Amino acid sequence: MSGVAGTSFSGEIIEPVRRIGRREFDFRRQVAIMAIVNRTPNSFHDQGRTFELERAVEAARRAVDAGADWVDIGGFAFSAAQAEIGVDEEIERVAPVISEVRRVTDAVISVDTHRAAVAQAALDSGADVINDTNGLREPGIAEVAARAGATVVVTHSLGGPGRRVFRPRYDDILSEVTAYLRERVRAALDAGIAADRIIIDPGHDLNKNTYHSLELMRRLEEVTSIGYPTLVALSNKDFIGETLDRPLGERGEGTIAANVMAILRGARIVRVHDVPATVAAVRMTEAMLGWRAPAAARHNLA
Repeated sequence: MSGVAGTSFSGEIIEPVRRIGRREFDFRRQVAIMAIVNRTPNSFHDQGRTFELERAVEAARRAVDAGADWVDIGGFAFSAAQAEIGVDEEIERVAPVISEVRRVTDAVISVDTHRAAVAQAALDSGADVINDTNGLREPGIAEVAARAGATVVVTHSLGGPGRRVFRPRYDDILSEVTAYLRERVRAALDAGIAADRIIIDPGHDLNKNTYHSLELMRRLEEVTSIGYPTLVALSNKDFIGETLDRPLGERGEGTIAANVMAILRGARIVRVHDVPATVAAVRMTEAMLGWRAPAAARHNLA
């Protein structure tokens, strides 16, 4: 044991069996599938298709029916190319969706926010997890999570949501990302968040260029070996589109390949738009790793 208290650098996940909300996950042999539901008019992939309340709730229901373990609901995009919105407006976007989704499913629900007041309103509405692309840097947000006993996703980014970082540079991206994650985990622990309530995310494409994100993929074990369950949010991102020269809408195969590689390097939660295709890819990966029995084995068995 070394580094951040409560973590292991042997590649093993501390407390691999996690109770998150109403569901339990054994991250030694299971990958959780997180479905993205953006209640924003400007999300890079959805382009506002789930901005209306009814559409957002229906998208969440469809995702769970298709096999998602988890629904991530956001009301403010990460991109700097958007108008700032107030806390009350962000709450109005996410809280009603969370309430409706909580009413119809036991799936894990997270709120994608970096603001303490929004996080509190989301937890009050039934969310289980605060998914913070700002790494719990907003004053008060870690304390909100600690008081509620909520799980947090601590993500690496340089500027955080809505802030432009021009031509981001790193001397060694893995060293800098892992150092940041360790420091923010320490801050979470110091705020009273239990070690078994922490998940980490290296933040592919968040203030990173395509070369940075590909390097994160190649060396992802340096992140997963920190010892906390690792979430990867790769779905349809620009590093996939630029690698394959594919526009949005044509990045599905690249997304599946990236998610499978991430699982093989230790990721245990994948955040995605296309739930049915991801369920098939993840369940096949689990079976090939010997974690899951075939659903209907018959070939040459009779």
